[in-house]
Amino acid sequence: MKAKLILVLLLLQTINLAAQNKVMVAAHRGDWRNAPENSLRAFEYAAAMGVDIVELDLNKTKDSVLIILHDQTLDRTTDGKGKPSDYTLAEIQKFRLRNGLGRVTRNPIPTFKEVMLALKGKPVLVNLDKSYPYYREAYAVLKETGTLKQALFKAEVTYPELKGKYPKLIDSIVFMPIVNLDKANARAIIVEYLKNIKPWAFEFNFRSDTSSILKDNRFITAAGSKIWFNSLWASLNAGHDDDLAVEENNKKDSWDWLISHGATVLQTDRPKELLAYLRSRRLHDGDRLKKR
Repeated sequence: MKAKLILVLLLLQTINLAAQNKVMVAAHRGDWRNAPENSLRAFEYAAAMGVDIVELDLNKTKDSVLIILHDQTLDRTTDGKGKPSDYTLAEIQKFRLRNGLGRVTRNPIPTFKEVMLALKGKPVLVNLDKSYPYYREAYAVLKETGTLKQALFKAEVTYPELKGKYPKLIDSIVFMPIVNLDKANARAIIVEYLKNIKPWAFEFNFRSDTSSILKDNRFITAAGSKIWFNSLWASLNAGHDDDLAVEENNKKDSWDWLISHGATVLQTDRPKELLAYLRSRRLHDGDRLKKR
């Protein structure tokens, strides 16, 4: 058992090191094209596919159990209605997730603990979106399951805000600030983080691609942090998105553009296609799969 744990830690370390000269792939809400978004099956499919990271969204039940659900209501993605906080876990477990066509499936809403236990021992990191209100609860689950090193905490807050809310957790978690590059204070936010902690990465969103940080972000990677871009929606990347790459087969102005502007992580809604493309260019560590 100890030998297996050491192997997993080494594999996770390999994932982190690979990002310095490769591009990591993060599957947005798992492999939601082949399973309901944020379902346990979607995360397992994505991990089996070979992604480096799965992204999920935290929410909480009436009896304070962390579950995986993007929206503030159950209406869009399940056969339930209303807020998850209106239901106990026992009640939540009676609902079923809808697939991409809106059809109800047999997939239940997973708890955060269930997901971390399912991914424990796999060389894949877990990106905790919408988690800022629940850091303490999430930390407790990760400690209980022995998966703290696999989790990426994130939030669109400044360093003083983070320190003010979670002063005792900062040094115990792997953290990634979200920064909107369209804002005038974007560079100041980045510099302040680099002075105080070493973020695992910076997640950048931008509607306009004119930010000076896009032109020169080597000071970030030189400090040991990665650069995370979201290729999923055009509004997050000034139109250099997944659909342009896949539907129009224009890699030059989509994935290639993001990579040329410093991407070491791409969060995508097209994980299968992105993995294949990166491997064709030898920009993804596909050999890691052989070690599983």
